Amino acid sequence: METTPELVSELRPDDVFVFGSNAGGLHGGGAARIAHERFGAVWGEGRGHHGQTYAIDTMSGLETLAREAGDFIAYAAAHPELRFLLTPVGCGIAGYTPEQVAPLFAGIPANVTVPASFAPYL
Repeated sequence: METTPELVSELRPDDVFVFGSNAGGLHGGGAARIAHERFGAVWGEGRGHHGQTYAIDTMSGLETLAREAGDFIAYAAAHPELRFLLTPVGCGIAGYTPEQVAPLFAGIPANVTVPASFAPYL
């Protein structure tokens, strides 16, 4: 399992920056702001693949986050030509711990890197 760098400042052409968002796609802080300013996240789009980013709604509750994680896993599996850099989604502004969030990503395909904080729980 490959680890996502703690700071992602540039992407290769086949890389996708996976970040936590809110349902409204208001990318004002944290990884969401970086995704919007640097990697093509679309303001107003709070989920899915846009530019070199993939937004996961982490602000609408843990049940929604679990569903979003499942959707992401399926999407990544369907796109083996891409490398997805998963950040510690849900563990910033949303307030969850890696212990709560990481298991939601169990079964991720090999083309997804994981934050070091998630690795012990996968």
